This record gives sequence, C-alpha cells and structure tokens, in this order.
Amino acid sequence: MSEPEVRFTVRLTPRGGADRVDGVTDGALRVRVAAAAVEGAANEALVRLLARELGVGRSAVRIVAGATTRRKLVAVSGVSPGFVLARWPGLGL
Repeated sequence: MSEPEVRFTVRLTPRGGADRVDGVTDGALRVRVAAAAVEGAANEALVRLLARELGVGRSAVRIVAGATTRRKLVAVSGVSPGFVLARWPGLGL
C-alpha cells in the first residue's frame, strides 16, 4: 500500500533572489528561488526548499504537473493535510 500524499498548487518565481516561501495567495503557495529556470535548476531548488520546510526527504516531494511553467502541482508524501494547513493556512488542498 502506498503512503498517502498531500497535493497543492505552487506559484514559483525563479531568480527571486533567495529561496523562501512568501505565503499563500488565492489558495496557492507562493515560492521564490534564487535559481534560474534553466535545465530544471529552479524546480530542484523548489523541491529542496519544500522538503526542508516540511521536514521530509527530497524524494518525498514531487512535481506532478507544470514542470515547465510557473504554476505547479506538487505532491508530498509523509505529511498529513492538517500539518501542511497548519504551516500554510489558506492553502487549497
């Protein structure tokens, strides 16, 4: 049986100066990363940041859709929806 996962939308800003979560807007998590959107560098930075923020391994974070766009659907295993909502209230799960 597979581990349950939480899915949510991320609005990513590459070359944003720093790796950080800016909060929730319109149900999507707003994230900026310093890396440019070249050869998947911004996506990798996003995965690293979300794994660190949620206390899970990088392999627990996947970009399910939107790998080449700013708006992404992310799946995280090993966390509960309640934990994610407590961290980022207003996130549309």
